Amino acid sequence: MNRTAYSLIGVAAALAAVTGVATLTTPSGEPAAGPAAATRLPVERSTLVCPQPASSEVGETTYTAYTPRGGTAREGAGSGAGLLPAGSTLEGGGRGGEDGRRADGPEPVVPLKQPGVPVSAEADSSGSPALTGSADGSLAPGWTVQQTTLVTAGTGRGLLGVSCTAPDTEFWFPGASTAASRHDYIHLTNPDDAPAVVDLELYGQDGSVKTESGEGLNVPGRSTVPVLLSTLSREPVENVVLHVVARSGRIGAQVQSLDDRLGGDWLPASADSRGSLVLPGIPADATAVRLVVFAPGEEDADLKVRLATPTGAITPAGQETLHVKSGTTVAVDLGDVTRGEPGSLVLSPADGSRGARVVAALRVLRGKEGRQETAFVPATAPVRERASAAGSDAAATNSRDGGTILSLVAPEKAAKVRVTASAGSGGGEPVSRTYDLKAGTTTAVGDLRPEGAEGRYALTVERLSGGTVYAARTLSLVEDGIPMFTVQTLPDDRGTVAVPRAEQDLSVLVD
Repeated sequence: MNRTAYSLIGVAAALAAVTGVATLTTPSGEPAAGPAAATRLPVERSTLVCPQPASSEVGETTYTAYTPRGGTAREGAGSGAGLLPAGSTLEGGGRGGEDGRRADGPEPVVPLKQPGVPVSAEADSSGSPALTGSADGSLAPGWTVQQTTLVTAGTGRGLLGVSCTAPDTEFWFPGASTAASRHDYIHLTNPDDAPAVVDLELYGQDGSVKTESGEGLNVPGRSTVPVLLSTLSREPVENVVLHVVARSGRIGAQVQSLDDRLGGDWLPASADSRGSLVLPGIPADATAVRLVVFAPGEEDADLKVRLATPTGAITPAGQETLHVKSGTTVAVDLGDVTRGEPGSLVLSPADGSRGARVVAALRVLRGKEGRQETAFVPATAPVRERASAAGSDAAATNSRDGGTILSLVAPEKAAKVRVTASAGSGGGEPVSRTYDLKAGTTTAVGDLRPEGAEGRYALTVERLSGGTVYAARTLSLVEDGIPMFTVQTLPDDRGTVAVPRAEQDLSVLVD
């Protein structure tokens, strides 16, 4: 037998050991007809990265962690979830002693003990680090962490919220800026031991913006590097798209936008698509909305613009279609497009074809001159099965002046969803409600909260039937007459993964 045959036998044996389900033959003794269909199983490990909060002497940050009850997660020993400062050893997540402390390192932030019950903790924003961590076992499927910072004065004052994200190798941020009034930082956090090498690219209305020092940035293992975007470009640019690419390794990336007059918030990465893009959760009392769109590929994009309102889809006046030239950024001011009703923006190929690849985000303002506040709404992925957002305050009122609003969008076809308000971090009982979503509409839910809840709670959206569903959650409060708010989209939590069954075919070993 030659060396190749020995190698192939070793590979086949290794596959059998790894999968644990490989079979040599069918019960009849004949070779198997083909690979079995993949099955969906709960993920067994999830990793998240939380950026360093806005550094302010008058800032307070709250972290809330949550894993929804699913009934399919693997139970038993080895389950744990927690976050640690980026420079700490992460293996083991939140596991440790009975009090949640690690025996070999610092105490984890918001360590979970069971699905369905959120955990919340507060921190002083002036010295809080970036956090990274993992959830294992039954706490991994759907694990989410919300970071919310209240800054009451100074540049970027407002409510700054972000859902901690999974590390990746590429991100698009439409709606960033290097203008003189803006102080936008990209936070690059490396959760792994090995260093990562990252390139930063800026694109404006005329295409690529020349950068001075955006190539080959080194992000050491288990560390975070903030970069002020205005230091990358020679001239200030009002509306830019930031492209973040990891040449090696993986990173978490979030843009923190701070404005001298308009407050601040986190700008999450946009989803990209050749089909429709949905930007859910524009507040009813939005006073100004700016859409920023970019076409990353080699094709120009012609887009149809629609607003999904509570009663149906309409076309914003004067903005029926939008042409985006390949490699360029287009910014469109839509004004008070919602006109007193909650809404969501839907972008789709104008000619009904598959269309060009695009990314997009909204900058949304609330309030009047001198007392305005900013939030960002990126294009997001749909809720295919389930998605959650943590960090809602059970003590806040559900009104225009504060509390939680959940926006549910069915852009094309009618759909049915179930929404669950979890127990609170300080107690209470979960409450679930089913909603029928009409095609082309946005449904705003502002009255769903746990019974007797105290502390922070989470909202979980489950798609039950019908068409595609998108969702976003808005947190708001009024501080010194300023309507502060932040919007987090709810992409699918990817709590399950398709696992194919492997079968051996030893015919490949026969010469």
